[in-house]
Amino acid sequence: MSLVTFLGIWFVREAGISLAVVGLAFLCEHLLRGAMAPVFGALSDRIGRRTLLIAGGAATAVILPCFLLVEGPASLFLWSLAMGVTGAVNMPVANALLLDLAPPERRQSVLALNYTSMSVAYTIAVMPAGYVAELGYGYLAASTAAGYVLVSLLYLLFLSSAPLEKASGGQQESFLAFRDQSFLRFAAFAFIFPFSMGLVVSASPLFAVDQGVGEGYIGLVLGGNSILVAVLALPVAWRIEAAGPVRYLGGAALVVAAGLACYGVIPHAAAALLAGTVVFSFAEALFSSAVPATVARLAPAGRRGAYQGAWALVQSLSMGSALFVSGLLSGAVGWRAAWIALALLAVLAAIGLLLKRPRGR
Repeated sequence: MSLVTFLGIWFVREAGISLAVVGLAFLCEHLLRGAMAPVFGALSDRIGRRTLLIAGGAATAVILPCFLLVEGPASLFLWSLAMGVTGAVNMPVANALLLDLAPPERRQSVLALNYTSMSVAYTIAVMPAGYVAELGYGYLAASTAAGYVLVSLLYLLFLSSAPLEKASGGQQESFLAFRDQSFLRFAAFAFIFPFSMGLVVSASPLFAVDQGVGEGYIGLVLGGNSILVAVLALPVAWRIEAAGPVRYLGGAALVVAAGLACYGVIPHAAAALLAGTVVFSFAEALFSSAVPATVARLAPAGRRGAYQGAWALVQSLSMGSALFVSGLLSGAVGWRAAWIALALLAVLAAIGLLLKRPRGR
């Protein structure tokens, strides 16, 4: 992930590709990753998680450094699509593996610990990655590829085949979850969480820049968000785990709405960015583990990977559309009114989550 932060700079400045084309290529990668996630999730239910994770890590180690060979839009899209396929393995399969290994009563804590580790690792890694990039992007590509090789070796050497639950009957199907009414009801409202994360990560910086806020301050605020979530995620999961992950999601959506509203109602843009991001961090600390734990509860025996893959599809589509939707709204009514409208959308999702809680299995 630390490499991804600098890829846009490489493609625009070194490869000479326009920012609009780079953005479109990244969107296509995101959408393909989401579309393929249910396939790999269901496949992992059948053949095991370890094999796919080893293959995905090794393939990424080979494909990722090829960004250095990108010279124009055609090669950029080819590289992005290849990265979309390899990236589709990790999202559902790694989550399913964590859920396989965790006792059912500790799933949310395990997911929170994993999310905390990722937040801390990104915050730590992105700083030296910038200095390595200054030395040369070849060094950055090599070090990142070596990291993926190391992860694959760790899976190979230290992770024995985790036991899989026996399927409750019938054939494993990639898109089985989308015929489950409980999952569909949940996804219809819980999409607000990845959608709002896309807004905070991609739309709030553009809003702030348009209002005259400097990039350095924006980076400081977003980096602080990762640190705050890392501090909060595990204690929050410990506190609410006994009540189940579904119970607090409606409240989390209301906190999301409050964070988005801060962007729209606080007059000073720098203060609005800080307040909105901090408020959102409290919601992220909750839903980051509660959502995949809820999806795990919805999955029947032997279908955990398929359900995590289905949610990964919803997540990718939601995050991928956040900048597009916010761009349309801000262009039509301005940033302030757009944030209010998006906050109202989060309120509607919160009402749906409070009134139509999915069943847990």
